[in-house]
Amino acid sequence: MIIATDLVRRPSEFVRVPVAAKSTVCQFCAGHEDETPPELLSYRDSSNHWQTRVVPNKFPALRVEEVYDRSGEGLYDKMSGVGAHEVIVETPEHKTSLAQLTDKRVEDLLWAFRDRVIDLKRDIRLRYVLLFKNHGEAAGASVEHSHSQLIALPVVPIQVRDELDGARRYFDYKERCVFCDIVRQESASGARVVLETEEILVFAPYAARFPFETWIVPRSHYSHFETAHASLIQSLAWAVRSTLRKIERALESPSYNFVIHTAPVQEAALDHYHWHLEIIPRVTKIAGFEWGAGFYINPTPPEEAAQFLRDVGL
Repeated sequence: MIIATDLVRRPSEFVRVPVAAKSTVCQFCAGHEDETPPELLSYRDSSNHWQTRVVPNKFPALRVEEVYDRSGEGLYDKMSGVGAHEVIVETPEHKTSLAQLTDKRVEDLLWAFRDRVIDLKRDIRLRYVLLFKNHGEAAGASVEHSHSQLIALPVVPIQVRDELDGARRYFDYKERCVFCDIVRQESASGARVVLETEEILVFAPYAARFPFETWIVPRSHYSHFETAHASLIQSLAWAVRSTLRKIERALESPSYNFVIHTAPVQEAALDHYHWHLEIIPRVTKIAGFEWGAGFYINPTPPEEAAQFLRDVGL
C-alpha cells in the first residue's frame, strides 16, 4: 500500500462521472414483476406493496440445480457450477438510490441479506455466501435500478481464506481478535473515524487501498453476519445510509462497491474473525502497477478522507 503524499488529491480533484438514472423504468420497477424470475422473498407495506424484493438472477453465475461434481483434468481441478446467484431489489422506485432510502428500508435490505443466508446455508454444498453491491457503471453495475446481490459458492474464495488465516495467526499470537483491536484503536484515536454509535464504528482504514475507502464494523465480536440481532441490524442500517449519504455528497454521487466480509457459512462461530462491511468509491482506476505488484497507490490519506466525510452533513 502506497499513500502518495506528492499526489494528494481532494474530492473536487477526482475525475468522475456521477451516477444518474438514464431511463425511467426497468424489470426491477413496481408493475414489472413478471419480467423477473419468481421472487424468493419480499417485504411489503400495509397495503401489500413490496418494498424490498429478492429474485434469482436471470443470468446466474452459479445455479442451485447443478449437481455437485469435482474432477481432475491433468494438474487442474474443475467442478460443476453449483451455487446460487440472487438479486435484492432495494426499492420499487427506479431513480432512488440506497443512500436516499429511509433507515427502515436500508434495514430491510440487511434483513433480506440475513434471511437469505440463513436459508441458503441449509444446503451443505454451499460453503460461502458473498453479499455485495455494485452501484454505477464504473463499479460493474449492468442495471441502474438500485439493487444488491448475493452469490453462494461451493468453495471459500482464496481472498477470504487469506483474510481468515491472517486473523487466525494474529489470534494465535495475541489471543485477541485483530478486528476487535482495530475497533478499539481507531475509536481511541479518532483520527480516521467517520461516524460511530454504541454498536457500530465507521472509519477510514489505516493505509487504505483506495481514496475514501470506508469500513463499517460492529463493536462487539461476531464472526457471522447472519447472527446479527435486531438492534445491531437497526444500527447498521443507520450507519450504512449515513455513510453512503456522506460519500454521495462529498464525491458527487460516485460509483461504488460494498462487500460484507463474513465467515464461511458451514463453520461454527470463530473467535479470531469479525464480520465487517467495506465501501469502496470508484474514483481512481486500478492499472498495470496494481495488477503487477499487488500494491495500491492512494492519493488521499485516510485521515484526510475521514475528516472530509466527518465534515459533510448527513
